[in-house]
Amino acid sequence: MPRSQKNRYPWASWSTDKLFNMRICDLDLRIEGSELETRIARLYGELHDRGFIFRPHFWLSDEWFSPDGVPGVAIPFFLAHPRLKRLEEDLMLEVEGGTRDWCMKLLRHESGHALANAYQIHRKRSWQKQFGKSSTKYPETYLPRPYSKRFVIHLENWYAQAHPAEDWAETFAVWLTPTSDWRKRFRGWPALKKLEYVDALVQEIKVQRPIVTNRRQENPVRSIRMTLREYYLQKQARYGTDSAEFYDRDLRRLFSDKEEHKNNEKASHYIRRVRIEITAIVSHWTGEYNYRVSEVLKEMIYRCDELGLHVVQDDEAMKLQIVTCLTTLVMRQLHSGGFHVSL
Repeated sequence: MPRSQKNRYPWASWSTDKLFNMRICDLDLRIEGSELETRIARLYGELHDRGFIFRPHFWLSDEWFSPDGVPGVAIPFFLAHPRLKRLEEDLMLEVEGGTRDWCMKLLRHESGHALANAYQIHRKRSWQKQFGKSSTKYPETYLPRPYSKRFVIHLENWYAQAHPAEDWAETFAVWLTPTSDWRKRFRGWPALKKLEYVDALVQEIKVQRPIVTNRRQENPVRSIRMTLREYYLQKQARYGTDSAEFYDRDLRRLFSDKEEHKNNEKASHYIRRVRIEITAIVSHWTGEYNYRVSEVLKEMIYRCDELGLHVVQDDEAMKLQIVTCLTTLVMRQLHSGGFHVSL
């Protein structure tokens, strides 16, 4: 980080406890000078290469979103500084948009929303024929169909299936990505028709002046007066999982409470030891947030202690069994509720 950046943020060297007491608005965060500036410039370059005169505006807020009627995009504040990214990872187990590739995926997705707002394209009958009505109420959760070929795959969780507006944003993001080779990748998929529609629509609007040109910023970081402590208490509550339905029978099939196994490693200790690896595997294959998977593991650990369970298999076999069991538990919850809509 440049020396000027270091001097601007004296809190970067503070302890977590001290940093927690800072109000977000007092962090004095900016996109300029951060790695976000370079990534936004890269996005602008991609839009330029496609012939667009439109450029969405960006600001820092509490999460990723593009408000209705605004041709711009909010970016979570923690991406503006490496110290805040580390704090986010420590508390939420992952940083949404924390890597260059992940950030670019989200920038393209949200720019699709901003473009739709700028040109009001969701009002076109041809758009509604392809994607549905954008006025459809957003669900609190959705249950995806992983094998459906009617939707492109861009972000995790099969996010195109959440809502017509997300279907558009995901399709646009795939189309915009320079290396996507979408014609080949989605050959034979019904989703290819949506990509071809985007390709044709873009030729029509890319040199036109946007209809909506405001530079409004919703919930900008300068107006967020809660402390970091309050922010993460709320975020953890929002992303936490509902109480998992653990069945003692399932856990006893994994571990043992028999006297002959009392000298073996405690089940709770073993789960803690492999927790990071298991969380990553289950999160990858279920598409769930690391934090939610970790919360299910916490409950599993607690229940194993309550039942006095111990390990009975070798390490690799045990790990495979836990991954299988945990994946089943997470998918059980998804089928009773579904993925939470968060973008």
